[in-house]
Amino acid sequence: MEIEPTLEVGVGPWAGPWPAAAHYDPQLLAEGDRRNVVDRYRYWRLEAIVADLDTRRHPFHVAVENWQHDLNIGTVVRNANAFLAAAVHIVGRRRWNRRGAMVTDRYQHVRHHPDVEEFLAWTQAEDLPLVGIDNLPGARPLERAELPERCVLLFGQEGPGLSEPARTACGAVYSIAQYGSTRSINAGVASGIAMHTWIRQYGVGNP
Repeated sequence: MEIEPTLEVGVGPWAGPWPAAAHYDPQLLAEGDRRNVVDRYRYWRLEAIVADLDTRRHPFHVAVENWQHDLNIGTVVRNANAFLAAAVHIVGRRRWNRRGAMVTDRYQHVRHHPDVEEFLAWTQAEDLPLVGIDNLPGARPLERAELPERCVLLFGQEGPGLSEPARTACGAVYSIAQYGSTRSINAGVASGIAMHTWIRQYGVGNP
């Protein structure tokens, strides 16, 4: 039986003279870069990647309530990194399952708020409108929404959805069209759809 060769992720040690620029990591140059990063960041130091991302981040934030140790938060963080959100805000419990983030939390700003009141005080201080994403009665279709360019996209947990204080504070609540038998989709999936909705309206140029 012939065994398929295992495909290696990333690149091996740098071939030829090493580049002198400060953003390169000597260990990665020597041993290779097997991280899940785009090619432009191969061999770069972690701090240099974050600094470069900070020059290009979009003006939308993402927030998710974490009252029951939601297992989808890692996916929310990974999506926020993919769409280059300004930051992810976790409201409620500090601990969250990082497995779904696939190490992207190292490159994405993640901030914790112990309760809704503190989080809302932060949004008001930053003058950021709050946009809820939930399948609530009276929610408008996300597919026809015109999102604010500067905003916070807020997600509840699968099942209970947005808490009452959170939904009351939202200037608008949008729902994602569903056509099957399930009542809801999880926050990880919903966040990717909502962030891409923002990208379709405001994302410009090449990634």
